[in-house]
Formats: sequence, C-alpha cells, structure tokens
Amino acid sequence: MSAATVAPSATLGDLLDRLGGISPKRVRLSPFPGTATEKDLLKVSAHDDRLFELVDGMLVEKAVGFRESLLAVALLRLLGPFVKVRKLGLVTGPDGMLRLFPGLVRGPDIAYVSWNRIPGRKVPAEPYPNLAPNLAIEILSKGNTRKEMARKRREYFKAGVELVWEIHPVKRTAAVYASPKNPQIFDEEETLTGGDVLPGFSLRLADLFAELDEEET
Repeated sequence: MSAATVAPSATLGDLLDRLGGISPKRVRLSPFPGTATEKDLLKVSAHDDRLFELVDGMLVEKAVGFRESLLAVALLRLLGPFVKVRKLGLVTGPDGMLRLFPGLVRGPDIAYVSWNRIPGRKVPAEPYPNLAPNLAIEILSKGNTRKEMARKRREYFKAGVELVWEIHPVKRTAAVYASPKNPQIFDEEETLTGGDVLPGFSLRLADLFAELDEEET
C-alpha cells in the first residue's frame, strides 16, 4: 500500500488492522501514514533512538523490551562466531534493516544471510540492502500480535527466507517455521538446530533462557 492506494475512506482502524492489529502508539503520524518512503525511514532513524520498519507506506515502531534484548544479544554471541569462523555469511541485529520488497523494509531481531545471497560477496554499502536472509529470528515482545507475526512470516517466506525462529521469552519456547504456518514448537528442555540452513549449529534453549535468570552473586 502506498499513498496512491490509501482509500480516502480508510480509517485508523483499517490501517492498524492491516498492520496486524498493533497499537496505534507504534505508528508514526509524520510522515502521514501511507506516504512514508525509505528516505523518510533513513531520516527518522538518524534522529530517533527508536527502531522503525517501513510497511505499507507507514513507519512502524518495532516492539522491543529489555528481556527480549538480553536474549537477542545472547543469540548474537552464539550465532555470530559460528557463522564467522566457517565463513558462511553475515549475521545482523535488529537495526540491520533489509529491503524485502520495494516499499517493505524489515529488521529481524537477528538475521543470517549467506554469502551466496550477497552481491559481490561483500558487505553491502547501502543502508537498506535488497536481501532476504536465510534465517530470520524474532524475539517476541508484549507489543507483538499474532496477526502481526503471521504477516511478517508471510512476507519473509515470500521474499525467500528459508527458516524463521520465533523465540517466546514468557513461555520459554521457540517456534520453528519452514513455511508461514504449522511450526515445530521446542520447549526449554529441548535443543534447536540450524537444519539445512546452518548445518552443525545447535542451541540448548535452557542455556538461552538462563540469561533471564541472571543475578548478582
């Protein structure tokens, strides 16, 4: 959806429903919803300490939280070295925005992109490279809705993502998607693997969620 396709009769409720029933607090009113571009996203990102994605001509704030950030950092510490030492590709964090389609810029909490997908097999120079990661990881926050995450999964797989992990800090589970629906659910006592996307990578969920139980001793 762009400025040209926003119906004059569209309500705020219509727009929020299209975004997945999210809170209106996450949608910037400037630039006006339906008119935002990548240039607007770049400008806002340079002057705002919040993270935004570009969706349907709207700048939508990413739902984040302190505990979710802890898990994202822990995952980056594990996944990053695994990929780097094997020279498999690049691993980015939530501010590593990717253009999945024209007008759609998403920032997975963690993304792995193999060198085979990267033009010239070198780090892209543009702020929003036209890349679909092999693996997209989302750490679910309180502000995320089921409908919003379902939309994200559809977009990811349509763009060419091979695997999506959704980490649930409250339930202490991980949902592994090889398609937009029908995930395999792993509980805290189980181990995630990279499958065909990251052969040899494994992660004990108990070790990951232990990050949430840290305290000074």
